[in-house]
Amino acid sequence: MSTAATLPAEDAPRPAAPAPAHAPLPAHLLPIFTIAVALSTFMEVLDTSIANVAVPTIAGNLAVSPNMGTWVISSYGLAAAIVVPLTGWIARRFGEVRTFVVSVLLFTLASALCGLATSLPMLVGFRFLQGLVSGPMVPLSQTLLLQNYPPAKRGMAMALWSMTVVVAPIFGPLLGGWITDNATWPWIFYINAPIGLFAAFTAWTLLRHRETPTAHQPIDIVGLVALFIGVGSLQLMLDNGNDLDWFNSHVIATLAVVAVVGLTFFIIWELTDGHPIVDLTLFRTRNFRFGTIAMALGYMAFFAMTVLLPLWLQTVMGYTPTWAGIATAPVGIFALIVSPLVGRNIQRFDLRVGASLAFVIFGATAYWFSTFDLDTSIGHIFLPRLVQGIAVAFFFIPINQILLSGVQPQRMAAASGLSNFFRTLSGSMGTAIVTTLWDHRTQIHEVRLAENLTTNGTASTSYLDTLAQGGVAGNAGYAQLQGVIHAQSAMIATSEVFWGIAILFALLIGFVWLTRPPFGVAGGAAGGH
Repeated sequence: MSTAATLPAEDAPRPAAPAPAHAPLPAHLLPIFTIAVALSTFMEVLDTSIANVAVPTIAGNLAVSPNMGTWVISSYGLAAAIVVPLTGWIARRFGEVRTFVVSVLLFTLASALCGLATSLPMLVGFRFLQGLVSGPMVPLSQTLLLQNYPPAKRGMAMALWSMTVVVAPIFGPLLGGWITDNATWPWIFYINAPIGLFAAFTAWTLLRHRETPTAHQPIDIVGLVALFIGVGSLQLMLDNGNDLDWFNSHVIATLAVVAVVGLTFFIIWELTDGHPIVDLTLFRTRNFRFGTIAMALGYMAFFAMTVLLPLWLQTVMGYTPTWAGIATAPVGIFALIVSPLVGRNIQRFDLRVGASLAFVIFGATAYWFSTFDLDTSIGHIFLPRLVQGIAVAFFFIPINQILLSGVQPQRMAAASGLSNFFRTLSGSMGTAIVTTLWDHRTQIHEVRLAENLTTNGTASTSYLDTLAQGGVAGNAGYAQLQGVIHAQSAMIATSEVFWGIAILFALLIGFVWLTRPPFGVAGGAAGGH
């Protein structure tokens, strides 16, 4: 055990980063390499959302309740959240290329096992395994792209990586719904097989002679157990809090206490252990610290919008899951078009300006959503989602460049794993917060609106008389009136939550300007410390 006093001070000079072990890949190999890595990233991120729309079908086929079926989602997220921050240690121990390829192959195998499951316990177990082995895939895909692209084109590499991370969750529900409707649910897992085999074969063929150095460090058992308990409890709390009424449930309260104690112990242990399993000293680098905060909070707000919009469309506006997915999908159009342009010109503008522009657009579109009402058409919903695609490009690419600037090559995998861990965790937090707020605000407004209706009131009597003239009388009329109250309450709550998201984006601009140029090339030695 060493002490925290032995750690370098924030502004202490760092040794020069060693030169990369290998030159960039030849230009003619970059396209096939990029496709393979991008597909593996797309496949892993897709699996975080593709099963969501299939849960009712899976639950029915396996003869369990829909609530039990949600463990298909929770088990995957729980396992992935635990392993992602371990990416740096695993890559140092076994090599980045070998870790990435084995992770892709095991993910492909676990996907096939999920499709073959014949009971819920089997499926949940295989999904947990799938989440465990998927942990290093996304962080190492980012690291390998940056290491094997020439420095002048690393902005483009970051753009390509960002596109896959953003587009996959958007198309996951669409693809999952289509497969469930037109085939059988196991195919949402079987489709990973050709993608995974192609990605693993291509990556190993191109990179097997470009393996990174390995170091046989002792396993930090105490840190690993603390991470498992702390992160596992936190993820379970976020996944089930809204269903169990949060801290009114002894289960959620217990998970919260365990998460706080476990994570506090984990942080203290990792900062004082001689061979930590997670390199928390990365937060001593100014750009990584504030860049990761901006990334986590920005992604939390963006993901909250992505969750709230289809929730409102399906429960209030009467959209089917497929049409709700279609309404939210336009964000990917400009993201695909603008991201390469941002990546190509990333060295020509202040990255803080680009990130600030993203937050302004996100905030403006969140306010735009807050102006919608029950008569809003799908065409009007398309427009702000379309505009958000521009913000997506200016958010992910500059922020990732900022937080990785100054990170030494040998710490890239650890930095990518840690930043992706906070991004993934913030997505879970955004989902938990937005669904809880929306439910509670809807209930509050429902009570307030109902207080204004009385049996002999002019407004309610007039409305019920109109319904009766149309053939809807008695209990049916009262039920329809209650439905109108609920829809209006949910609409007001939706507007309020979008307002709150807009304010959060405005506040986030300040975090970006706490970083310091030069930002240089991601993975280079320059950057604010």
